[in-house]
Amino acid sequence: MHHLKKATDKPEPVFSFGESIAVLVVILCILGYLIICQKQEPQAPLFIAFTVLAVYGRLRGFKWSTVMNGMREGLRAGVDPLVIFLSIGVLIATWIFSGTIPTIMYFGFKIISVQFFLPTVFIVCTLVGVACGSSFTTVSTMGIAFIGIGATLKINPGLTAGVIVSGAFCGSNISPLSGTTNLAASVGEISIYEHIKSLMMTDIPAWVLCVIAYTILGLNSKKVSLTAVHQMMHGLANGFWISGWALLPVVLLIVLAILQVPAIPSLGLGSLFAAFLGWVHAPTTSITAITKTIMMGYVAHTNSKTINTLLSKGGIASMLTSLALIVFALALGGLLIKFHIIGAIIDHLSGIVKTPGRLTLATAVTCIGVNLMVGEHYLAIILPGQSFRHAFDRLGLKRKYLTRILNDAGAAINAVVPWSVSGVFIAGALEINPLKFIPWAFFPFLVTILTIIMGALIKAPHGAQQK
Repeated sequence: MHHLKKATDKPEPVFSFGESIAVLVVILCILGYLIICQKQEPQAPLFIAFTVLAVYGRLRGFKWSTVMNGMREGLRAGVDPLVIFLSIGVLIATWIFSGTIPTIMYFGFKIISVQFFLPTVFIVCTLVGVACGSSFTTVSTMGIAFIGIGATLKINPGLTAGVIVSGAFCGSNISPLSGTTNLAASVGEISIYEHIKSLMMTDIPAWVLCVIAYTILGLNSKKVSLTAVHQMMHGLANGFWISGWALLPVVLLIVLAILQVPAIPSLGLGSLFAAFLGWVHAPTTSITAITKTIMMGYVAHTNSKTINTLLSKGGIASMLTSLALIVFALALGGLLIKFHIIGAIIDHLSGIVKTPGRLTLATAVTCIGVNLMVGEHYLAIILPGQSFRHAFDRLGLKRKYLTRILNDAGAAINAVVPWSVSGVFIAGALEINPLKFIPWAFFPFLVTILTIIMGALIKAPHGAQQK
């Protein structure tokens, strides 16, 4: 009976390349119409797309158990980012409580001019990104401070956020401490330093172009009355602890990054140390008040409405909306992988590329496609990397060319996808609509274009295959 039951079970369907493309087009149309045309928040559109795909998969012959397993596998890939989101919410709240972010803003007002504000922000965020190896940490610390300074200088918040994102992702892209950079190198089975050396061929030109572009945009900034700047500095000094000691949590985070402590414990230790430092400065603060700040975020009470708006943020609760979005995005991505929709497209592309230029383009397009459909930057590195690795070997191309594409078109481009892990995080941390900062985040676009151009210039060697 057991063998008879197995024999009568219907095999699950296989999606063709054409049907896979059609499914992706329908999903993108749903997301594009609701998010871009109707200007809705991404949570509901992603939920609708996930439900439509789940029902379609069942109608095509997939079992409900397969549908649920696909969802679970998709969510499993995002456990680390979800915990990091919550940890960064706590970090933001405690770093405001300890005076760390207000201190960065205060000294920033002293040294930054309006004309050179944008290139300065870009360069500083790049350096911090390299030092700590995390674009998320850079955005949630230096980014919040620069957003506050930019608002006081009357600079478009979307432009400021775009500059922050460009710098943060450029820095993390070339940092030997970065998780995505190490992942790309491991997928290509090459050393991290060989990988970073290859990245320099595209990332440095993109960085230079960004500096030039942001400098030109900054020179066109309007003159601002210094009165507003002085008022902001006065408000920060009266409302927060402004001291060099308040920068110790930044030092701790950089030291932990150098020691290669993983992101989650690093953020936890950075938050607890900041909370302790804030309590040392204000020992009358109760434990209940500190835990409430961790949960609900910091609430500023100063004489400046602007400061109260800018520095009342953070906490676990502030990240819950972003978490909901990521859950639906990962669930949708899990179904696309489980139904082998993405796999069918990758298999088709990897089988038709005959030249280095076409292979580079196919790999980059696949990385971008995974970002659009799954929204997870780790999967945007792993899936194309594993699928196209043998195609690079077949053409005798070095693996460093593959890993460069994975970092540039897989990790960096994640920042400019509104419903991706990075796009959602940036929007939540900086409290800005992704569509407002994406047009000004030049680095992810430039580095992707440059990596495709560099791929077109590669000459395939004759004969022997290489790694």
